Amino acid sequence: MKKITLLFLVFVSAVSFAQQGILDSPQDVDKKQELKLNAFSLIAFSSLDASYEYLLNKDSSFGVSVFYNFGSVDNDVYFLKKFSITPYYRWFFAESRFARGFFVEGFGMLNTYEDEVFYYDQNNYREEIEKETGFALGIAVGGKFVIKSGFTAEISLGVGRNLFSNNNDDNNLVSRGGISLGYRF
Repeated sequence: MKKITLLFLVFVSAVSFAQQGILDSPQDVDKKQELKLNAFSLIAFSSLDASYEYLLNKDSSFGVSVFYNFGSVDNDVYFLKKFSITPYYRWFFAESRFARGFFVEGFGMLNTYEDEVFYYDQNNYREEIEKETGFALGIAVGGKFVIKSGFTAEISLGVGRNLFSNNNDDNNLVSRGGISLGYRF
């Protein structure tokens, strides 16, 4: 896992620094809003993860993501997170680019989980769906790439921790990330 994370950071840094030599045109600076869809979540987990981001200046932005998992607990590949709303703030490091390149993000996440729990009592097994809600704070890193027509591609990876103690230790950590495609306008 450490090798994958290191490879990801090297890739994002290399692409970010490669884009620094190109200056933004004036019409790029006027585009301050983005809508994005996380293609990775859609393909891997049958879930919808849509985001809106507002660009404050060339160095920072804030936004909100809404995640909904269409899968059920019965599936072989199931992501425990069922729903989340995630406001975030990003700080970009590319000096000559307007809100693109390598970034660090701080986020808060209101999340709900569903998990299958098995109980054994009186020589009988019973199964229940356990639901929990939590609020997490976390950080993420990534890279954002924008072409002249306004289309964006973004790669990010992050982790956070639920602030309230949950009954299930598996739900204390939350993840955030993926590969998002969008449009800046």
